[in-house]
Amino acid sequence: MIGRLTPEQSYALLRGSRVAHLGVVSGGDPYVVPVNYVFDGEYVYFHSLPGKKVEAVRAHPRVCVQVDDVQGDYSWRSVIAFGRCEEVRGDSERAHALGLLLSLFPHLTPVESLMAADAASPAPLAFRVRVERVTGMYEG
Repeated sequence: MIGRLTPEQSYALLRGSRVAHLGVVSGGDPYVVPVNYVFDGEYVYFHSLPGKKVEAVRAHPRVCVQVDDVQGDYSWRSVIAFGRCEEVRGDSERAHALGLLLSLFPHLTPVESLMAADAASPAPLAFRVRVERVTGMYEG
């Protein structure tokens, strides 16, 4: 049986997951990329190094964040959160965002580790998506 998650169930799945798919528009085309994230009840925070994803959210800040929990072919939940993405630029806000992320993901990814070893490389950027609405479905 397929059904709709309540908003409360949708927010609970968003709060309890750690990997999402960020949907953006890049050069007029859809572009979806996985991100590690944390949801504080209002914002989805993620970090990134410069690249296509960063260029896309700067050019078109309307994004979606999709999270799923798949237990089997006929047992799954999926949520899409819609909102506006913004770069976290203020020192204290950026420290807060990165602190939330580092509390859950204390180790750098391999790409960031390589870049961190190069003093000329840019530091990771912090972003947040203010969740404006969610929609969720389930089967099982």
